[in-house]
Amino acid sequence: MAVSGWEIYRNQRYNFEFPYPSNWIALPMPDNRDGQIFQDPSNPRVEIRGWAGNSLSGIEIEIDPRSHHTDHQSIKTKPENLITEQGLTGKLYIEIGSEISLMKLTLLQGDIQYNWRGEAESEEFANYYRLFDFIATRYRVLPPEE
Repeated sequence: MAVSGWEIYRNQRYNFEFPYPSNWIALPMPDNRDGQIFQDPSNPRVEIRGWAGNSLSGIEIEIDPRSHHTDHQSIKTKPENLITEQGLTGKLYIEIGSEISLMKLTLLQGDIQYNWRGEAESEEFANYYRLFDFIATRYRVLPPEE
């Protein structure tokens, strides 16, 4: 999988950013403007997404960003295992499923939980792993705008 160039997605509501391949397609932003999804134009089943939201007293909550139902929530207590290039510590998970596999990054900063995810069909996941890892380690939290 070749990447010809990069763009930076910046979220104005939660002040975070991450790189994405310049030829990837941005899907419509959710009404709450909490993040963005990008698809590989050559393989629409491959997506990357970044979003953020308020944290509950430092407890990490996982919510499927495609759903607004609370029955998809689960509390994660795994230790932090990644340091981004910015120096932030976070949790990186790899989930290999029978159909879809994911790389997920979660960062807690103050009262905000920042999330990033790359997903691909499981048979294609290995082809995207290095790309997903590259993007996840370059996820940045920006200082608040004044």
